[in-house]
Amino acid sequence: MMMASSTTTTSVAAVNTNANINTDRTRRKKKKKSLLQQHQSKQNQNSQSHAKWKTEAQQQIYSSKLIQALSQVNLNPSSSSAPRQGRAVREVADRALAFAAKGKTRWSRAILTNRIKLKFRKQQHKRQRLASSSSSGSTVVTTASNSRSSRKHKVSVLRLKGKGLPAVQRKVRVLGRLVPGCRKQPLPIILEEATDYIAALEMQVKAMSAIAELLSRSSSGAGSSLEPMSS
Repeated sequence: MMMASSTTTTSVAAVNTNANINTDRTRRKKKKKSLLQQHQSKQNQNSQSHAKWKTEAQQQIYSSKLIQALSQVNLNPSSSSAPRQGRAVREVADRALAFAAKGKTRWSRAILTNRIKLKFRKQQHKRQRLASSSSSGSTVVTTASNSRSSRKHKVSVLRLKGKGLPAVQRKVRVLGRLVPGCRKQPLPIILEEATDYIAALEMQVKAMSAIAELLSRSSSGAGSSLEPMSS
């Protein structure tokens, strides 16, 4: 009787272990399947987002946003501050591109948040200027020279760190700096964001060249209509 009971207990234990193994396998299979489905859906979303930048509808949306934003920028061709105006146009074009992306990507969110950071820095700079104007001029010069030397030191340290890295990691770091919001991100995120950002930039170039062509046509048409009146 004792031997029979022991054999039954061992058989029950074996059945239980087999059942546990089977349940573990089914769980792993389900988990793997769900992960594959998530990856495929993410890839489909990314391909759709990359493809949307190539459509004419998206180009028209961006063009309308860009024209609306450029109308608020004070552009004076006769003024001497041409680099400043070019910078302003570039910032407006990038912001319009980020608005067209609706903040769904990391680079678009970085562009939109960078504007807020710049405003905050400008306000801080104004406050520091007011505070420094009340103090003596010599202290202002010393603080400016100290800040410049600290910046140079930081840049040199970063360059030394970059030289010690392998070639692939250096390239990944450079790519992360070129794409907004991807400075400290891993390689898969950098590649995903860079693909979308490049497609968006290509659309931006097409839209801006089309707007420039329209403006040149309108200006040449206005000039030709004024010629008979002057004669």
